[in-house]
Amino acid sequence: MSPQPTTVSCPAPTEESLTDEELAQGLASGDEASLAAVYRRWRTLVHSLARRSLGDAREAEDVMQQVFLGVWNGRAGYRPERGALGGWIVGITRRKIADALTARTRRQELVASAGAWLALRDADRGRPEEALERVLVRGGLARLPAPQQQVLRLTFYEDLTQTQIAERTGWPLGTVKSHARRGLRRLRGLLEPEPHG
Repeated sequence: MSPQPTTVSCPAPTEESLTDEELAQGLASGDEASLAAVYRRWRTLVHSLARRSLGDAREAEDVMQQVFLGVWNGRAGYRPERGALGGWIVGITRRKIADALTARTRRQELVASAGAWLALRDADRGRPEEALERVLVRGGLARLPAPQQQVLRLTFYEDLTQTQIAERTGWPLGTVKSHARRGLRRLRGLLEPEPHG
């Protein structure tokens, strides 16, 4: 009887042993396990870059989600000859941080602009138009969808930040921002006088 050949089993590669090239190949082929491994490998770096730039943990979380969504959606565009996978992810992170900062600036401008409609300044006290303006603002708010109305009331009447509103309502910060942006645009449209033709 001839001896049986011995079989040597090779253990499956662990996530830690996968090279960046192997992860990139997995991503390119649409392997979600590779995306999960990429997320676990680079999430701390992405989050700390976003947190340092934005100064807000919840905004950093939003950016981190956008980055890995960008990694997944843009996986066909990754070219190893242009640089390492980590460098590509950091590049996406920088773009998403820049987008978040731009959006923050736009929101602040919108809030400041719409705030002029909502702020009841001491200098205006006693003007006959003041009561009418309050009525118009209340009427405009009442015509907004309930979530937009709630966010704007909490912003202007309770002086809460968007992060505080997210905590109070239980909504994601991104949802609060969307309601604020849409609500302010709509309110401005309702309050601005129509041009005479």
